[in-house]
Amino acid sequence: MRYFTELKTAELSSYATPFYYYDLKLLDDTLDAINDAIDGTNFKVHYAIKANANDEILSRVKAKGLGIDCVSGNEVRKAIDSGFLAKNISFAGVGKTDEEIAYGLDHDIFTFNVESLAELKVIDELAKEKQKVAGIAIRLNPNVNAKTHHYITTGLEENKFGINAWELPELFEMLPTLKKLSLKGIHFHIGSQINDLTVFKSLCNRVNDFQKQFKERGIALDHVNVGGGLGVNYTNPDEESIPDFNSFFQVFKDFLVVEPGQEVHFELGRSVVAQCGSLISKVLYIKEGIKTNFAIIDAGMTELIRPALYQSYHKIENISATSKENSKKYDVVGPICESSDCFGKAISLPETKRGDLIAIRSTGAYGEVMSSFYNLREKAKAFYSES
Repeated sequence: MRYFTELKTAELSSYATPFYYYDLKLLDDTLDAINDAIDGTNFKVHYAIKANANDEILSRVKAKGLGIDCVSGNEVRKAIDSGFLAKNISFAGVGKTDEEIAYGLDHDIFTFNVESLAELKVIDELAKEKQKVAGIAIRLNPNVNAKTHHYITTGLEENKFGINAWELPELFEMLPTLKKLSLKGIHFHIGSQINDLTVFKSLCNRVNDFQKQFKERGIALDHVNVGGGLGVNYTNPDEESIPDFNSFFQVFKDFLVVEPGQEVHFELGRSVVAQCGSLISKVLYIKEGIKTNFAIIDAGMTELIRPALYQSYHKIENISATSKENSKKYDVVGPICESSDCFGKAISLPETKRGDLIAIRSTGAYGEVMSSFYNLREKAKAFYSES
């Protein structure tokens, strides 16, 4: 457990649990690895704010020069309030409200990433009312299997996201009639937690096909947005605390056909922040059973919903145990009145007792940002380390 030294554990024991714990040095190192991997290229990375909107996280992301990818009006507002330039903000999402679109228009954001033909008409009408010209990118559904959990797959025709290939003739017919839209690019996103890089090669091939169709119609595109989705190592977070960004970006260098002067945009979220965060909790009770033992902790699905939502795995550690001897298996569960409030079953831990500190790892992405007040729970605080 090199991530949690004895010094850190002693410090953590002074905070009221549960809480989110962020290693800001690791976050900075991760952001530096991204910037090093794209140095000298025409690649631009937007941070997917849906992964974590913590103020300190956003401050570090902004300081390293990344843009922002948003999927709601309030995310756009948060980005602007956090000091991100409007020209670096893209706004995707299948259900943008008129009010959200109006806010983006008022602030002249970089692009609305449009996900349906109907949305094109709405943005054009709202822009006309405001005497604005809206920058747009067309989100296209490439029908590429991301080979990930079906709840976080976004690029198949059965998914709700994007405009399908068979709608392109109507799209090309519509575009010249929409006078208040400025087409800047095309946008793709196929899913999340993707560890098989050949999936991104398949995406490149589909993007090349779509780009060719736009080019054949004399439509020049300033950029191609290929989304994100790079996965992280949930099983052994200390062995791979920073994802292999070089290999990820190399796929696009090798297989994506880029026009002269064209930028390639990415939307990385989980891979930026997942490993820098942990959820720290305290053992309330040990409940022994015939078939299993329960370690009941004071964090619940209100602080980390991913295991309950789609049975995601997070490494669980007893960071206050002084000895690894007498290991036992526990179902690690929370206090919420739901049977799904379980972080892991048959988890091997050193013999665990009331008051021990439990770390649930790799929760920097989709942990704090998805928390809720169910059971009238108070929002867990966040604490930070710089070392």
